[in-house]
Amino acid sequence: MNDKRTTSPRRRRVLSGLGAASLATVLLPRARAAVAPLPVEPWSQQPGEPGLWHPYGLPSDFEKDVVRRISRPPAMPGATSTLTPLGDLFGAITPNGLVYERHHGGVPLIDPAQHRFVIHGLVKQAREFTLDDLMRFPSVSRVHFLECSGNTASEWKGPSGLPVQMTHGLLSCCEWTGVPLSTVLDEVGVAPEAKWFLAEGSDAAAMTRSIPLAKGLDDALLVYAQNGEHLRPENGYPLRLLLPGFEGNTNIKWLRRIKLTAEPFMTREETSKYTDLQADGLARQFVFEMDAKSVITRPSAGQHLGGPGFYPVSGLAWSGRGCITRVEVSMDGGKTWRDATLQGPVQSKAATRFEAGWHWDGAPADLQSRATDETGYVQPTRDALVAARGLNSYYHYNGIQNWQVAANGEIRNA
Repeated sequence: MNDKRTTSPRRRRVLSGLGAASLATVLLPRARAAVAPLPVEPWSQQPGEPGLWHPYGLPSDFEKDVVRRISRPPAMPGATSTLTPLGDLFGAITPNGLVYERHHGGVPLIDPAQHRFVIHGLVKQAREFTLDDLMRFPSVSRVHFLECSGNTASEWKGPSGLPVQMTHGLLSCCEWTGVPLSTVLDEVGVAPEAKWFLAEGSDAAAMTRSIPLAKGLDDALLVYAQNGEHLRPENGYPLRLLLPGFEGNTNIKWLRRIKLTAEPFMTREETSKYTDLQADGLARQFVFEMDAKSVITRPSAGQHLGGPGFYPVSGLAWSGRGCITRVEVSMDGGKTWRDATLQGPVQSKAATRFEAGWHWDGAPADLQSRATDETGYVQPTRDALVAARGLNSYYHYNGIQNWQVAANGEIRNA
């Protein structure tokens, strides 16, 4: 019997260029003359907990610190946000219990049997739908990222010193299941003069945003499930709007109505809020798509390298305008760059995991990543972003992030 062992193309790329000594460091971090028999640990000497220990599965107690964290104290009751622990996650999908939150009026507790959704305005026939009505339409499931437009706003003025959860944690990526909005719009009939629609939530803030009708007819979804189960209350249960690639606040949670109109409504959330003030005092309004962006999640600020040797440099890249086509990494603060490997499947308007092998020699280093999307857009440096838009903005920051590695292995946002 032939025992032919092969190395995957991805692993060959990661290991390419490493010498024999480096390869030994990868595969055998600690050389030993002999391997002693493994001890029989206490957990192997008695039966464990029964399978229904928890009717709804929970993470290991050893992962108790992998949780969402509040970004800052709420400015008013119900106005809170929590951040996804990106540095502790793997792959591209965010578990439901760790998906970031942003609320303007708290989380309403809605009885799905009583919830109603209405489409009205410039339509041929206004309609009211129950959740059961919507679930009877043909459904689709798609993977897309969701990012708050205020994500990484901490870095506008310069390095904040914060870890990746606090700088980039208003980002999550899930499989979303629901009905294409275009299907329901076909059901009610769209009037020729309709060009925009207002989406409104059932929360105490009555969160509302004006959306171009073209987006609703393209890839918008009326979502009722997330990663295979019904939406969590904090993520819009029982119904939310999903606008792939658009800034998070437009993806209205607890959706109660959509009104078609000829013009935008100019609500509070698109005039005094969610506009980008530029250096000349003018504001960018209705900036919907999230630009291409990436961040190294491991190693990143707050983590620690255990000594010189081989490390996989891993992170996430995403773009609101389509697929990520390239991610480059730098270990010298952007002086030189090399391509990282993209982990498939690479999907449109979805987070993509990237990875590159790095042999750290113990000297100080600066880790960066740079994403390119299918439109050719390249993630800018912070200096380039500030030169273009000034320092008055709060939203839509997508500058290259730098993690500084000290000789003792400590990593800082600097």
